[in-house]
Amino acid sequence: MEIVLKNTKSKYLEIFSLLDLDNIHETFKRFASTKEPLEAKIFVVNESISSHQLTKLKNYFDRINIYNLRIYSNNRDTVLSGMSLKIDSSFIREKEIKNKLLFFNSKKIDDILHRGTVRSGERISSNGNLCIIGDVNPGAIVSAKKNIYVWGKLLGIAFAGKSGNKNASIASLYLNPLQLRIADVIAIGPKDKPKNFYPEIAVIDKQTIIIKPHLIESKN
Repeated sequence: MEIVLKNTKSKYLEIFSLLDLDNIHETFKRFASTKEPLEAKIFVVNESISSHQLTKLKNYFDRINIYNLRIYSNNRDTVLSGMSLKIDSSFIREKEIKNKLLFFNSKKIDDILHRGTVRSGERISSNGNLCIIGDVNPGAIVSAKKNIYVWGKLLGIAFAGKSGNKNASIASLYLNPLQLRIADVIAIGPKDKPKNFYPEIAVIDKQTIIIKPHLIESKN
């Protein structure tokens, strides 16, 4: 089962596989603070999903503010299960499903440059590096498979190296986050505001996230 999430601005938020419907809490936990309405498309190939399983899945979608939910499947039982729950469900052939997924994957952008403030409840995710020219407010979540650069204040939650890359880093002009995470290492932000007024960078050192001055070397 492949799930495509996108926001109202038609920017693809994430494409992910859901292999186990009985253990989906961790999968959806990272979307819990997303307040912006999202559209979800579920693609099911050669798999029979019961109405009971879909009900459980739909309950998780309801928690992350889904305004439109649709199922595409080549399994008639799955389509009927969706229709019984009044979910917009379509029977299409396996080749059509794969073509649609290929199209969505082709729209995925590795590196993302975002201009403007990331407000509370908003979530930006990148499949490469993420560069934000603006502030990341408390309640906002930014994540990237590689590095995160915030040319402003980082006050929300930042998750770099989400694919497990422990060499990833998080840099900001003003680093005072609620939480930092790099790969599987998590650090809670400091209670006191930073006294320094220079860029800082967070990296992993001996399984601990440390923060140090971010020095930009001159090539002159």
